[in-house]
Amino acid sequence: MAGALDWLDPHVEKYILAEDGEEIRDQVRRHWMASAFPALRLALGLWLFSTAWLYTSLLFWILLGGALVLIANALWRIADQYRDRFVVTNQKVYRVHGNVNQVRASMPLTRILDITVDRPLAGRIFGYGHFVFESAAQDQGLRDIRWVPDIDDRERLIQRVIHEAGLGTHARARASSEDDGT
Repeated sequence: MAGALDWLDPHVEKYILAEDGEEIRDQVRRHWMASAFPALRLALGLWLFSTAWLYTSLLFWILLGGALVLIANALWRIADQYRDRFVVTNQKVYRVHGNVNQVRASMPLTRILDITVDRPLAGRIFGYGHFVFESAAQDQGLRDIRWVPDIDDRERLIQRVIHEAGLGTHARARASSEDDGT
């Protein structure tokens, strides 16, 4: 099954700078609840499609057309949810999403000023939440990351990676200044 869906995978590993020591720390797929409503639309569309054949004439065509629209919309949304990935590396966070046009947005860890975690009631029940990133650049393509599973663990990971990146930067700067004799 994995081979059959390989064309849907956004292959996020292509966008890291491995030659500069960048490593993926976490790759986040959307929580299954993000696809719940599209799955319900798919089920309704399939039900309409199967019952359309019981009718004749105009009602058949209306049900068939409605069913096909529901099915197509649901499959598109499910594929869109599957292709949406949020990635944390040791140098940046980035998101890859889109079915036809692929959109990528990234932010260096050093630009993250604040991370807000939003856990709605349904998110607390089903285990997901949403990130809101604040950075020095207010118009950014990476602000809201929705439907994040295990959001508390993911927030801790991001905080740890930011901390490690900050300590690494300071340690390298200190080592560099010591090598220069300053």
